[in-house]
Amino acid sequence: MPTTHDWITTLITRDLLRGALDVERTEHGVLPHRLPARARAQNTDGQLAMAESQPSGVRLAVRTRATALELDTLPTKRAYVGAPPRPDGVYDLLVDGRPAGRGSVAGGNTLTIDMTTGTAAVEPGPVGTLRFDALPEGTKDIEIWLPHNETTELVALRTDAPVEPAPDPGRRIWLHHGSSISHGSDAASPATTWPALAAFLGGVELVNLGLGGSALLDAFTARALRDTPADLISLKIGINIVNQDVMRLRAFTPAVHGFLDTIREGHPTTPLLVVSPILCPIHEDTPGPSAPDFSSLAEGRLGFRATGDPAERASGKLTLNVIRDELARIVAQRAADDPNLHHLDGRDLYGEADFAELPLPDDLHPDAATHRRMGERFAKLVFTDRGAFTG
Repeated sequence: MPTTHDWITTLITRDLLRGALDVERTEHGVLPHRLPARARAQNTDGQLAMAESQPSGVRLAVRTRATALELDTLPTKRAYVGAPPRPDGVYDLLVDGRPAGRGSVAGGNTLTIDMTTGTAAVEPGPVGTLRFDALPEGTKDIEIWLPHNETTELVALRTDAPVEPAPDPGRRIWLHHGSSISHGSDAASPATTWPALAAFLGGVELVNLGLGGSALLDAFTARALRDTPADLISLKIGINIVNQDVMRLRAFTPAVHGFLDTIREGHPTTPLLVVSPILCPIHEDTPGPSAPDFSSLAEGRLGFRATGDPAERASGKLTLNVIRDELARIVAQRAADDPNLHHLDGRDLYGEADFAELPLPDDLHPDAATHRRMGERFAKLVFTDRGAFTG
């Protein structure tokens, strides 16, 4: 076991990170971002600012002979007024691509959110330390997947042998954008969100732009996708449009076209897959917005309900079924001139039979078992023979 004097401290720089589009130098260390500075400057929404700073899919990737390491981080943990305490964020350790450990960091800042008033307050807290011992001897590639749901400033990396950036694995880069479901809400850990699992099974490098509550066809997100190197791109569109009730059908259709047009400016022939929403019974035929259902707090959980009126579909309010039909129509129309554009019905990832077996715990987000099922299904449908990402 190394003593304090045996540790080698390595400055954490962008070349040690994968899955981040930007790295910000902070008072404490570095903060990975999943949207570039230009996009962040154009954003005025606190929800998106929080979501993009949560490092879903971001991992520290090094090659080393070290058998022990410590990572100091400053997490920002969320708490909701009236709700049960949330568990600490989880870090996944992979050695040569295989799961080798899991841990959490205590301490950190606390962001307390009051969903009844829409207010939030931050209480500062201390830096914490993640430690992994008894790593295999010899040279190896190590990845530490950062908590997908916890903003994480990286303060210091210590090892008992020198480290260098892990070499480029030579895999295709898969750039994915979606909602909190793609972000990883209620997954067991960062390496077991459905996109991460699908990436492992598909043998690709994931860049996850799943942004909780913020898959809203924002132009700055489209430009970020346009400007990010990628061999494969997928967009999961719909649930946030409905549950935030941000537009009607009249605005939705040209917004989708504009989003796709922008991406195609930077990726004219890249395989591009549009995925419609998975099953969500509260919004299948009932418009948004969604609202917290506080009646479930007594059971130790927070649920959601749809507050729209199904009759409002006639005036253009959106439901998941309306969006699925329109996305299928848009892709079919565009595919006549864009043979690399593809469509997948989200209910092929999670549909009625799945809901009967694995219901959504809060009526909106899948649980850990469902993330695994969705990841396996996406890999089978998209990365295997005749899938959109075959090759």
